[in-house]
Amino acid sequence: MNVIVTDAGFSPDDWTDGFVTLEDAANDVVALDVASDTDPDELIDRLGSAQMVRVDFPSSADGRGFTIARVLRLKGYSGRLRAKGHVLADQYAMARRSGFDEVEIDEALADRQPEDQWLVRADWENHDYQTRLRG
Repeated sequence: MNVIVTDAGFSPDDWTDGFVTLEDAANDVVALDVASDTDPDELIDRLGSAQMVRVDFPSSADGRGFTIARVLRLKGYSGRLRAKGHVLADQYAMARRSGFDEVEIDEALADRQPEDQWLVRADWENHDYQTRLRG
């Protein structure tokens, strides 16, 4: 079972409508699973009325998912955005700043990086580089 991380901490997954890959997507998709190498400009044209987009992070060193989230938000996507996979607690603030609403991690990562490590980064709006410089 996977764990959902939000600014409030760990919670179980409340999404029950499933996911469809972009390759299998039809016109009225509720939720899309997107690979990290997806072109966000192409993706925005294929979203339709999708309520959720889940972007895969195959490695914690692969930051392309942050770009996908940022471009989708800049182009007006207002649905739920979820990062899934190898996102570390240290990357949580970046995930939120780029546009993700939540992060989905597996139980093994949740055991290695417990909730308190994620919650330290939950005040991401007030603890960015520019705010610290101005402070």
